[in-house]
Amino acid sequence: MRYLFPLFLVLSCLLTFLPGCEPKEDLIQTSGSLEMGADTVLFDTVFTTIKTVTKRVWVYNRNSGAVKTDVSLAGLAGNTYSLIINGDAGPVVNNVTVRGNDSLLVLVRATLGDNGQATVAKKFLVEDEVRFRTNGNDQKVKLVAYGQNAYFHRALAITGNRTEIWRSDKPHVIINSLYRQTAPNPDVVIGVYVEAGSTLQIEPGTKIYCHAGATIQVNGTLKINASAALAPGDTTAAKQATVRFQGDRLEPFYNDIPGQWGGIFFTSTSRGNVIKFAEIKNANFGVSLLNVENRTPQPDLQLENVVLRNISGSNPNYVGTGLPPGGIIGVLSNITATNCLLTNCGEYAVLGYGGVFNLNFCTVANYTPAFRRETASLSFSNALEDAKGNIQKFPLVLNLTNSIVWGSYDNELLLENNADPNYTVNVRNTLLRTADYQAATNAPDKPGLGAPGLANLVNVQDPLFKRTSLTSTKPDYRLQDTSPAKKRVPVSTPATDILNLRRSQPATSLGTYD
Repeated sequence: MRYLFPLFLVLSCLLTFLPGCEPKEDLIQTSGSLEMGADTVLFDTVFTTIKTVTKRVWVYNRNSGAVKTDVSLAGLAGNTYSLIINGDAGPVVNNVTVRGNDSLLVLVRATLGDNGQATVAKKFLVEDEVRFRTNGNDQKVKLVAYGQNAYFHRALAITGNRTEIWRSDKPHVIINSLYRQTAPNPDVVIGVYVEAGSTLQIEPGTKIYCHAGATIQVNGTLKINASAALAPGDTTAAKQATVRFQGDRLEPFYNDIPGQWGGIFFTSTSRGNVIKFAEIKNANFGVSLLNVENRTPQPDLQLENVVLRNISGSNPNYVGTGLPPGGIIGVLSNITATNCLLTNCGEYAVLGYGGVFNLNFCTVANYTPAFRRETASLSFSNALEDAKGNIQKFPLVLNLTNSIVWGSYDNELLLENNADPNYTVNVRNTLLRTADYQAATNAPDKPGLGAPGLANLVNVQDPLFKRTSLTSTKPDYRLQDTSPAKKRVPVSTPATDILNLRRSQPATSLGTYD
Protein backbone atom coordinates (compact mmCIF):
# COMPACT_ATOMS: atom_id res chain seq x y z
CA MET A 1 0.00 0.00 0.00
CA ARG A 2 2.88 2.37 0.71
CA TYR A 3 3.84 2.27 -3.02
CA LEU A 4 0.39 3.26 -4.30
CA PHE A 5 0.59 6.91 -3.39
CA PRO A 6 3.93 7.56 -5.12
CA LEU A 7 2.59 5.69 -8.17
CA PHE A 8 -0.51 7.92 -8.23
CA LEU A 9 1.68 11.04 -8.21
CA VAL A 10 3.76 9.73 -11.10
CA LEU A 11 0.68 8.93 -13.19
CA SER A 12 -0.79 12.39 -12.50
CA CYS A 13 2.38 14.06 -13.74
CA LEU A 14 2.40 11.94 -16.89
CA LEU A 15 -1.20 12.92 -17.66
CA THR A 16 -0.24 16.59 -17.82
CA PHE A 17 1.96 15.85 -20.85
CA LEU A 18 -0.81 14.09 -22.79
CA PRO A 19 -2.68 16.10 -25.50
CA GLY A 20 -6.11 17.49 -24.41
CA CYS A 21 -9.34 16.05 -25.79
CA GLU A 22 -11.22 18.95 -27.51
CA PRO A 23 -15.02 18.61 -27.51
CA LYS A 24 -16.36 17.49 -30.86
CA GLU A 25 -18.64 20.53 -31.19
CA ASP A 26 -15.58 22.82 -31.00
CA LEU A 27 -13.62 21.05 -33.74
CA ILE A 28 -13.61 23.20 -36.88
CA GLN A 29 -14.84 21.27 -39.90
CA THR A 30 -14.10 22.29 -43.47
CA SER A 31 -17.42 21.27 -44.97
CA GLY A 32 -21.03 21.99 -44.28
CA SER A 33 -23.14 25.14 -44.26
CA LEU A 34 -25.64 26.94 -42.04
CA GLU A 35 -29.42 26.88 -41.79
CA MET A 36 -31.28 30.20 -41.93
CA GLY A 37 -34.06 30.70 -39.40
CA ALA A 38 -35.95 32.76 -42.01
CA ASP A 39 -35.31 33.70 -45.60
CA THR A 40 -36.66 37.27 -45.20
CA VAL A 41 -36.80 39.95 -42.50
CA LEU A 42 -39.70 42.35 -43.12
CA PHE A 43 -40.19 45.87 -41.74
CA ASP A 44 -43.71 47.11 -42.56
CA THR A 45 -44.35 50.10 -42.51
CA VAL A 46 -41.41 52.39 -41.67
CA PHE A 47 -41.55 56.17 -41.42
CA THR A 48 -38.52 57.80 -43.00
CA THR A 49 -35.74 59.13 -40.70
CA ILE A 50 -37.04 57.17 -37.67
CA LYS A 51 -35.21 54.03 -36.55
CA THR A 52 -37.22 50.84 -36.63
CA VAL A 53 -37.53 48.25 -33.94
CA THR A 54 -34.70 45.72 -33.78
CA LYS A 55 -35.43 42.40 -35.43
CA ARG A 56 -33.61 39.11 -34.86
CA VAL A 57 -32.14 36.78 -37.45
CA TRP A 58 -31.29 33.35 -36.05
CA VAL A 59 -28.81 31.21 -37.97
CA TYR A 60 -28.29 27.57 -36.98
CA ASN A 61 -25.34 25.20 -37.31
CA ARG A 62 -26.91 21.74 -37.58
CA ASN A 63 -23.50 20.09 -38.04
CA SER A 64 -21.86 18.15 -35.23
CA GLY A 65 -18.67 20.21 -35.55
CA ALA A 66 -17.99 23.94 -35.55
CA VAL A 67 -17.87 26.07 -38.69
CA LYS A 68 -16.44 29.50 -39.45
CA THR A 69 -18.51 31.95 -41.44
CA ASP A 70 -18.13 35.46 -42.83
CA VAL A 71 -21.18 37.68 -42.29
CA SER A 72 -21.70 40.87 -44.25
CA LEU A 73 -24.33 43.39 -45.26
CA ALA A 74 -24.54 43.55 -49.04
CA GLY A 75 -25.01 47.32 -49.00
CA LEU A 76 -27.62 47.32 -51.78
CA ALA A 77 -29.52 50.08 -49.97
CA GLY A 78 -26.62 52.20 -48.79
CA ASN A 79 -26.73 52.89 -45.06
CA THR A 80 -30.40 51.99 -44.62
CA TYR A 81 -29.74 48.86 -42.54
CA SER A 82 -27.36 48.25 -39.64
CA LEU A 83 -26.23 44.96 -38.09
CA ILE A 84 -25.04 43.64 -34.75
CA ILE A 85 -23.46 40.21 -35.31
CA ASN A 86 -22.92 38.14 -32.20
CA GLY A 87 -22.57 41.37 -30.22
CA ASP A 88 -20.26 43.11 -32.73
CA ALA A 89 -21.69 46.14 -34.56
CA GLY A 90 -20.76 46.66 -38.18
CA PRO A 91 -21.59 45.75 -41.74
CA VAL A 92 -18.94 42.96 -41.86
CA VAL A 93 -17.67 40.45 -39.32
CA ASN A 94 -15.36 37.68 -40.60
CA ASN A 95 -14.35 34.31 -39.17
CA VAL A 96 -17.31 34.02 -36.81
CA THR A 97 -17.20 30.62 -35.13
CA VAL A 98 -20.50 28.80 -34.70
CA ARG A 99 -20.14 25.70 -32.54
CA GLY A 100 -21.72 22.43 -33.55
CA ASN A 101 -25.48 22.30 -32.91
CA ASP A 102 -25.39 25.93 -31.84
CA SER A 103 -26.72 29.19 -33.30
CA LEU A 104 -25.68 32.69 -34.29
CA LEU A 105 -27.78 35.82 -33.60
CA VAL A 106 -27.80 38.77 -36.00
CA LEU A 107 -29.71 41.92 -35.00
CA VAL A 108 -31.06 44.20 -37.74
CA ARG A 109 -32.40 47.78 -37.68
CA ALA A 110 -33.38 50.12 -40.46
CA THR A 111 -33.51 53.88 -40.95
CA LEU A 112 -35.00 54.91 -44.27
CA GLY A 113 -34.36 58.18 -46.02
CA ASP A 114 -36.98 60.30 -47.76
CA ASN A 115 -37.23 59.23 -51.40
CA GLY A 116 -39.19 62.27 -52.49
CA GLN A 117 -42.56 60.57 -52.96
CA ALA A 118 -45.30 62.84 -51.72
CA THR A 119 -48.63 61.06 -51.72
CA VAL A 120 -49.88 59.24 -48.66
CA ALA A 121 -50.98 56.23 -50.69
CA LYS A 122 -47.53 55.45 -52.08
CA LYS A 123 -45.05 53.39 -50.11
CA PHE A 124 -41.61 52.56 -51.41
CA LEU A 125 -39.59 49.37 -51.12
CA VAL A 126 -36.01 49.27 -49.81
CA GLU A 127 -34.21 45.90 -50.02
CA ASP A 128 -30.83 44.58 -48.92
CA GLU A 129 -29.23 41.25 -47.95
CA VAL A 130 -27.28 39.73 -45.07
CA ARG A 131 -24.78 37.37 -46.68
CA PHE A 132 -23.07 34.35 -45.15
CA ARG A 133 -20.06 32.55 -46.63
CA THR A 134 -19.35 29.23 -44.92
CA ASN A 135 -16.85 26.68 -46.27
CA GLY A 136 -17.32 28.04 -49.78
CA ASN A 137 -21.13 28.01 -49.49
CA ASP A 138 -22.94 31.31 -50.07
CA GLN A 139 -26.27 31.92 -48.31
CA LYS A 140 -28.37 35.02 -47.67
CA VAL A 141 -31.30 36.49 -45.78
CA LYS A 142 -33.28 39.25 -47.54
CA LEU A 143 -34.03 42.50 -45.73
CA VAL A 144 -37.21 44.24 -46.87
CA ALA A 145 -38.70 47.51 -45.64
CA TYR A 146 -41.69 49.44 -46.91
CA GLY A 147 -41.01 53.11 -46.39
CA GLN A 148 -43.47 55.95 -45.91
CA ASN A 149 -42.54 59.60 -46.16
CA ALA A 150 -44.13 61.91 -43.60
CA TYR A 151 -44.22 65.37 -42.11
CA PHE A 152 -42.35 65.34 -38.79
CA HIS A 153 -43.23 67.67 -35.92
CA ARG A 154 -40.79 67.98 -33.02
CA ALA A 155 -41.88 70.61 -30.48
CA LEU A 156 -43.80 72.43 -33.18
CA ALA A 157 -45.07 75.78 -31.89
CA ILE A 158 -47.86 77.50 -33.82
CA THR A 159 -47.63 81.10 -32.66
CA GLY A 160 -48.20 84.66 -33.80
CA ASN A 161 -52.00 84.58 -34.24
CA ARG A 162 -51.66 82.50 -37.39
CA THR A 163 -53.40 79.44 -38.84
CA GLU A 164 -51.38 76.38 -39.77
CA ILE A 165 -52.98 73.85 -42.12
CA TRP A 166 -51.93 70.20 -42.07
CA ARG A 167 -52.32 68.65 -45.50
CA SER A 168 -53.42 65.06 -46.04
CA ASP A 169 -50.92 64.18 -48.80
CA LYS A 170 -48.50 62.56 -46.30
CA PRO A 171 -48.87 61.29 -42.73
CA HIS A 172 -47.89 63.57 -39.87
CA VAL A 173 -45.61 62.15 -37.15
CA ILE A 174 -45.50 63.95 -33.79
CA ILE A 175 -42.44 63.55 -31.58
CA ASN A 176 -42.08 65.15 -28.15
CA SER A 177 -39.21 67.53 -27.57
CA LEU A 178 -38.35 70.50 -25.34
CA TYR A 179 -40.02 73.74 -26.37
CA ARG A 180 -38.26 76.75 -24.89
CA GLN A 181 -40.54 79.68 -24.12
CA THR A 182 -39.58 83.24 -23.43
CA ALA A 183 -39.34 84.37 -19.84
CA PRO A 184 -41.17 84.20 -17.52
CA ASN A 185 -42.97 81.25 -19.15
CA PRO A 186 -41.50 77.87 -18.21
CA ASP A 187 -40.11 75.51 -20.83
CA VAL A 188 -42.43 72.60 -21.68
CA VAL A 189 -42.04 69.22 -23.34
CA ILE A 190 -44.58 68.89 -26.12
CA GLY A 191 -45.11 67.49 -29.55
CA VAL A 192 -47.33 70.27 -30.92
CA TYR A 193 -48.21 73.53 -29.19
CA VAL A 194 -50.92 75.91 -30.43
CA GLU A 195 -50.58 79.32 -28.83
CA ALA A 196 -53.63 81.31 -27.72
CA GLY A 197 -54.92 83.21 -30.73
CA SER A 198 -53.47 80.70 -33.21
CA THR A 199 -55.22 77.83 -34.98
CA LEU A 200 -54.28 74.36 -36.16
CA GLN A 201 -56.54 73.25 -39.01
CA ILE A 202 -56.35 69.62 -40.18
CA GLU A 203 -57.51 68.63 -43.67
CA PRO A 204 -60.01 65.77 -44.18
CA GLY A 205 -58.43 62.33 -44.39
CA THR A 206 -55.19 63.27 -42.63
CA LYS A 207 -53.39 60.52 -40.70
CA ILE A 208 -51.51 61.51 -37.55
CA TYR A 209 -49.06 59.19 -35.77
CA CYS A 210 -47.76 60.08 -32.32
CA HIS A 211 -44.52 58.85 -30.77
CA ALA A 212 -44.51 57.49 -27.23
CA GLY A 213 -45.54 60.23 -24.81
CA ALA A 214 -46.26 62.78 -27.55
CA THR A 215 -48.97 65.35 -26.80
CA ILE A 216 -50.86 68.09 -28.59
CA GLN A 217 -51.46 71.14 -26.39
CA VAL A 218 -54.04 73.64 -27.63
CA ASN A 219 -54.09 77.03 -25.97
CA GLY A 220 -55.68 78.45 -29.12
CA THR A 221 -58.00 76.59 -31.50
CA LEU A 222 -58.10 73.15 -33.13
CA LYS A 223 -60.35 72.60 -36.13
CA ILE A 224 -60.77 69.15 -37.72
CA ASN A 225 -63.29 68.87 -40.56
CA ALA A 226 -64.93 71.96 -39.08
CA SER A 227 -66.58 72.92 -42.34
CA ALA A 228 -67.41 69.37 -43.46
CA ALA A 229 -70.77 69.23 -45.25
CA LEU A 230 -71.13 65.67 -46.48
CA ALA A 231 -74.16 64.52 -48.40
CA PRO A 232 -76.34 62.40 -46.07
CA GLY A 233 -75.98 58.72 -46.93
CA ASP A 234 -72.52 59.07 -48.51
CA THR A 235 -70.60 56.69 -46.27
CA THR A 236 -67.61 56.56 -48.62
CA ALA A 237 -67.09 60.31 -48.31
CA ALA A 238 -67.36 60.05 -44.51
CA LYS A 239 -64.72 57.33 -44.40
CA GLN A 240 -62.38 59.28 -46.65
CA ALA A 241 -62.82 62.44 -44.58
CA THR A 242 -62.01 60.77 -41.26
CA VAL A 243 -58.90 62.12 -39.55
CA ARG A 244 -57.09 59.44 -37.56
CA PHE A 245 -54.83 59.80 -34.50
CA GLN A 246 -52.83 56.84 -33.18
CA GLY A 247 -49.37 55.77 -32.00
CA ASP A 248 -46.48 55.47 -34.45
CA ARG A 249 -45.84 51.77 -33.83
CA LEU A 250 -47.33 50.23 -36.97
CA GLU A 251 -46.74 46.54 -36.28
CA PRO A 252 -50.07 44.64 -36.08
CA PHE A 253 -49.45 43.84 -32.40
CA TYR A 254 -49.94 47.53 -31.55
CA ASN A 255 -53.23 48.02 -33.42
CA ASP A 256 -55.33 48.14 -30.26
CA ILE A 257 -52.87 48.72 -27.40
CA PRO A 258 -53.84 51.70 -25.16
CA GLY A 259 -51.43 54.25 -23.73
CA GLN A 260 -49.06 54.60 -26.69
CA TRP A 261 -49.10 58.43 -26.70
CA GLY A 262 -50.27 61.27 -24.50
CA GLY A 263 -53.40 62.75 -26.05
CA ILE A 264 -54.92 66.13 -27.01
CA PHE A 265 -55.12 68.79 -24.28
CA PHE A 266 -57.06 72.06 -24.41
CA THR A 267 -56.21 74.69 -21.82
CA SER A 268 -58.30 77.44 -20.25
CA THR A 269 -57.60 79.92 -23.09
CA SER A 270 -58.75 77.55 -25.83
CA ARG A 271 -61.90 78.53 -27.72
CA GLY A 272 -63.95 77.46 -30.74
CA ASN A 273 -62.62 73.90 -31.06
CA VAL A 274 -64.35 71.55 -33.50
CA ILE A 275 -63.57 67.89 -34.21
CA LYS A 276 -65.76 66.14 -36.79
CA PHE A 277 -65.30 62.76 -38.45
CA ALA A 278 -62.24 61.62 -36.52
CA GLU A 279 -60.84 58.60 -34.70
CA ILE A 280 -58.61 59.04 -31.64
CA LYS A 281 -57.21 55.80 -30.32
CA ASN A 282 -54.49 54.08 -28.27
CA ALA A 283 -53.71 57.12 -26.08
CA ASN A 284 -53.52 57.87 -22.35
CA PHE A 285 -56.09 60.63 -22.79
CA GLY A 286 -58.44 61.25 -25.68
CA VAL A 287 -59.44 64.91 -25.43
CA SER A 288 -59.06 66.91 -22.21
CA LEU A 289 -60.30 70.44 -21.51
CA LEU A 290 -58.59 71.81 -18.41
CA ASN A 291 -59.79 75.07 -16.92
CA VAL A 292 -58.51 74.83 -13.38
CA GLU A 293 -58.24 78.64 -13.30
CA ASN A 294 -62.06 78.80 -13.83
CA ARG A 295 -61.77 81.35 -16.63
CA THR A 296 -64.86 82.60 -18.41
CA PRO A 297 -65.98 81.99 -21.01
CA GLN A 298 -65.10 78.35 -20.46
CA PRO A 299 -63.01 76.47 -23.04
CA ASP A 300 -65.29 74.65 -25.44
CA LEU A 301 -65.19 71.65 -27.78
CA GLN A 302 -67.71 70.34 -30.30
CA LEU A 303 -67.35 66.63 -31.15
CA GLU A 304 -69.35 65.10 -34.00
CA ASN A 305 -69.00 61.62 -35.50
CA VAL A 306 -65.90 60.90 -33.43
CA VAL A 307 -64.61 57.52 -32.22
CA LEU A 308 -62.49 57.37 -29.05
CA ARG A 309 -61.17 53.89 -28.37
CA ASN A 310 -58.46 52.14 -26.38
CA ILE A 311 -57.84 54.99 -23.95
CA SER A 312 -55.92 54.12 -20.81
CA GLY A 313 -52.53 54.53 -19.20
CA SER A 314 -50.37 54.65 -16.11
CA ASN A 315 -49.22 58.27 -16.36
CA PRO A 316 -51.85 60.63 -14.91
CA ASN A 317 -49.62 63.69 -14.99
CA TYR A 318 -49.47 64.79 -18.63
CA VAL A 319 -49.22 68.60 -18.75
CA GLY A 320 -49.60 68.61 -14.99
CA THR A 321 -53.25 67.54 -14.87
CA GLY A 322 -53.03 65.09 -12.00
CA LEU A 323 -56.18 63.54 -13.48
CA PRO A 324 -56.69 59.87 -14.32
CA PRO A 325 -56.85 58.89 -18.02
CA GLY A 326 -60.11 59.11 -19.90
CA GLY A 327 -61.70 59.39 -23.32
CA ILE A 328 -63.21 62.85 -22.66
CA ILE A 329 -62.02 64.85 -19.64
CA GLY A 330 -63.62 68.19 -18.82
CA VAL A 331 -62.69 70.54 -15.97
CA LEU A 332 -64.92 73.64 -15.87
CA SER A 333 -65.43 73.43 -19.60
CA ASN A 334 -68.20 73.19 -22.18
CA ILE A 335 -68.29 69.95 -24.22
CA THR A 336 -70.87 68.85 -26.77
CA ALA A 337 -70.65 65.33 -28.22
CA THR A 338 -73.02 64.06 -30.92
CA ASN A 339 -72.83 60.71 -32.73
CA CYS A 340 -69.73 59.71 -30.77
CA LEU A 341 -68.53 56.21 -29.82
CA LEU A 342 -66.41 55.67 -26.70
CA THR A 343 -65.12 52.18 -26.09
CA ASN A 344 -62.41 50.30 -24.20
CA CYS A 345 -61.56 53.21 -21.92
CA GLY A 346 -59.72 51.64 -19.01
CA GLU A 347 -60.53 54.26 -16.41
CA TYR A 348 -63.23 56.64 -17.67
CA ALA A 349 -65.06 57.21 -20.92
CA VAL A 350 -66.18 60.68 -19.76
CA LEU A 351 -64.96 62.40 -16.59
CA GLY A 352 -66.28 65.83 -15.68
CA TYR A 353 -65.64 68.33 -12.91
CA GLY A 354 -68.02 71.27 -13.25
CA GLY A 355 -69.00 72.83 -16.56
CA VAL A 356 -71.50 71.73 -19.21
CA PHE A 357 -71.71 68.32 -20.89
CA ASN A 358 -74.16 67.71 -23.73
CA LEU A 359 -74.11 64.09 -24.93
CA ASN A 360 -76.64 63.24 -27.63
CA PHE A 361 -76.89 60.04 -29.70
CA CYS A 362 -73.67 58.71 -28.19
CA THR A 363 -72.71 55.09 -27.52
CA VAL A 364 -70.53 54.24 -24.55
CA ALA A 365 -69.66 50.57 -24.91
CA ASN A 366 -67.00 50.28 -22.28
CA TYR A 367 -65.90 46.68 -21.96
CA THR A 368 -62.45 46.07 -20.49
CA PRO A 369 -61.80 42.34 -20.86
CA ALA A 370 -58.10 42.60 -19.97
CA PHE A 371 -58.80 43.68 -16.36
CA ARG A 372 -61.57 44.40 -13.86
CA ARG A 373 -62.64 48.03 -13.95
CA GLU A 374 -64.32 49.51 -10.86
CA THR A 375 -64.98 53.05 -12.05
CA ALA A 376 -68.15 54.29 -13.72
CA SER A 377 -67.66 55.00 -17.41
CA LEU A 378 -69.46 58.34 -17.03
CA SER A 379 -68.43 60.14 -13.84
CA PHE A 380 -69.37 63.70 -12.93
CA SER A 381 -68.73 65.90 -9.91
CA ASN A 382 -69.13 69.60 -9.15
CA ALA A 383 -66.37 69.60 -6.51
CA LEU A 384 -62.72 70.55 -7.12
CA GLU A 385 -59.81 70.62 -4.71
CA ASP A 386 -57.52 73.64 -4.97
CA ALA A 387 -53.76 73.75 -4.40
CA LYS A 388 -54.30 74.33 -0.67
CA GLY A 389 -56.54 71.31 -0.29
CA ASN A 390 -59.76 73.30 -0.04
CA ILE A 391 -62.87 71.91 -1.74
CA GLN A 392 -64.77 74.29 -3.99
CA LYS A 393 -68.07 73.59 -5.72
CA PHE A 394 -69.01 74.85 -9.16
CA PRO A 395 -72.11 74.62 -11.36
CA LEU A 396 -72.42 71.45 -13.43
CA VAL A 397 -74.92 70.65 -16.17
CA LEU A 398 -75.30 67.18 -17.68
CA ASN A 399 -77.61 66.58 -20.63
CA LEU A 400 -77.50 62.90 -21.61
CA THR A 401 -80.09 62.07 -24.26
CA ASN A 402 -80.86 59.42 -26.88
CA SER A 403 -77.75 57.48 -25.94
CA ILE A 404 -76.50 54.08 -24.80
CA VAL A 405 -74.30 53.79 -21.71
CA TRP A 406 -73.27 50.19 -21.13
CA GLY A 407 -70.23 48.20 -20.15
CA SER A 408 -68.73 45.61 -17.85
CA TYR A 409 -69.41 47.45 -14.56
CA ASP A 410 -72.72 47.43 -12.66
CA ASN A 411 -72.77 51.22 -12.25
CA GLU A 412 -71.69 52.95 -15.46
CA LEU A 413 -72.91 56.38 -14.27
CA LEU A 414 -71.71 58.32 -11.22
CA LEU A 415 -73.30 61.64 -10.23
CA GLU A 416 -71.28 62.85 -7.25
CA ASN A 417 -72.88 65.62 -5.15
CA ASN A 418 -75.90 65.69 -7.45
CA ALA A 419 -78.15 67.01 -4.66
CA ASP A 420 -76.30 70.34 -4.83
CA PRO A 421 -78.61 73.11 -6.13
CA ASN A 422 -76.05 74.06 -8.83
CA TYR A 423 -76.02 70.48 -10.18
CA THR A 424 -78.40 69.95 -13.12
CA VAL A 425 -79.04 66.41 -14.39
CA ASN A 426 -81.13 65.70 -17.47
CA VAL A 427 -80.96 62.05 -18.53
CA ARG A 428 -83.70 61.12 -21.00
CA ASN A 429 -84.49 58.44 -23.52
CA THR A 430 -81.23 56.62 -22.78
CA LEU A 431 -80.43 52.94 -22.32
CA LEU A 432 -78.37 52.91 -19.16
CA ARG A 433 -76.64 50.38 -16.95
CA THR A 434 -76.87 51.61 -13.36
CA ALA A 435 -77.75 50.05 -10.05
CA ASP A 436 -77.62 53.31 -8.08
CA TYR A 437 -80.09 55.33 -10.14
CA GLN A 438 -82.54 52.71 -11.40
CA ALA A 439 -85.42 53.66 -9.09
CA ALA A 440 -88.55 55.35 -10.40
CA THR A 441 -88.43 58.02 -7.68
CA ASN A 442 -85.73 60.34 -6.39
CA ALA A 443 -83.83 59.66 -3.17
CA PRO A 444 -81.12 61.67 -1.40
CA ASP A 445 -78.15 61.96 -3.80
CA LYS A 446 -79.83 59.39 -6.04
CA PRO A 447 -82.04 60.72 -8.83
CA GLY A 448 -84.60 58.17 -9.99
CA LEU A 449 -83.67 57.76 -13.65
CA GLY A 450 -86.18 54.94 -14.00
CA ALA A 451 -89.11 57.37 -13.77
CA PRO A 452 -91.57 56.66 -16.61
CA GLY A 453 -91.62 60.26 -17.78
CA LEU A 454 -87.88 60.13 -18.58
CA ALA A 455 -88.34 57.25 -21.07
CA ASN A 456 -85.05 55.69 -20.03
CA LEU A 457 -84.28 51.99 -20.28
CA VAL A 458 -82.50 51.43 -16.97
CA ASN A 459 -81.01 47.98 -16.39
CA VAL A 460 -83.79 46.49 -18.52
CA GLN A 461 -81.60 44.39 -20.74
CA ASP A 462 -78.39 44.30 -22.70
CA PRO A 463 -78.41 46.66 -25.73
CA LEU A 464 -77.48 43.70 -27.95
CA PHE A 465 -74.50 45.03 -29.85
CA LYS A 466 -73.51 42.87 -32.80
CA ARG A 467 -70.14 41.98 -31.27
CA THR A 468 -68.31 43.24 -28.18
CA SER A 469 -64.68 42.96 -27.15
CA LEU A 470 -65.77 40.25 -24.71
CA THR A 471 -66.68 37.96 -27.59
CA SER A 472 -64.58 39.08 -30.55
CA THR A 473 -61.25 40.64 -31.48
CA LYS A 474 -63.22 42.76 -33.96
CA PRO A 475 -66.06 44.31 -31.94
CA ASP A 476 -68.97 45.89 -33.77
CA TYR A 477 -71.18 48.24 -31.76
CA ARG A 478 -73.98 48.49 -34.26
CA LEU A 479 -77.25 47.10 -32.92
CA GLN A 480 -78.82 43.73 -33.59
CA ASP A 481 -82.30 43.85 -35.09
CA THR A 482 -83.83 42.71 -31.78
CA SER A 483 -82.06 45.35 -29.68
CA PRO A 484 -84.32 47.25 -27.25
CA ALA A 485 -82.55 50.44 -28.41
CA LYS A 486 -83.89 50.16 -31.96
CA LYS A 487 -86.48 52.63 -33.27
CA ARG A 488 -87.05 54.56 -30.03
CA VAL A 489 -86.61 58.22 -31.02
CA PRO A 490 -89.52 59.76 -32.96
CA VAL A 491 -87.64 62.96 -33.88
CA SER A 492 -84.16 62.57 -35.34
CA THR A 493 -81.57 65.29 -34.78
CA PRO A 494 -79.06 64.87 -36.33
CA ALA A 495 -80.40 63.32 -39.53
CA THR A 496 -77.43 60.91 -39.93
CA ASP A 497 -75.54 58.50 -37.70
CA ILE A 498 -71.80 58.13 -37.12
CA LEU A 499 -71.33 56.44 -40.52
CA ASN A 500 -73.22 59.29 -42.23
CA LEU A 501 -76.12 56.93 -42.91
CA ARG A 502 -79.57 58.52 -42.91
CA ARG A 503 -81.37 57.76 -39.69
CA SER A 504 -84.58 55.77 -39.98
CA GLN A 505 -87.93 57.53 -40.11
CA PRO A 506 -90.36 57.93 -38.44
CA ALA A 507 -88.25 56.59 -35.53
CA THR A 508 -84.50 56.14 -35.18
CA SER A 509 -82.36 54.17 -32.73
CA LEU A 510 -80.57 55.19 -29.57
CA GLY A 511 -76.83 55.63 -29.71
CA THR A 512 -74.41 56.50 -32.44
CA TYR A 513 -75.53 53.81 -34.93
CA ASP A 514 -79.04 53.71 -36.36
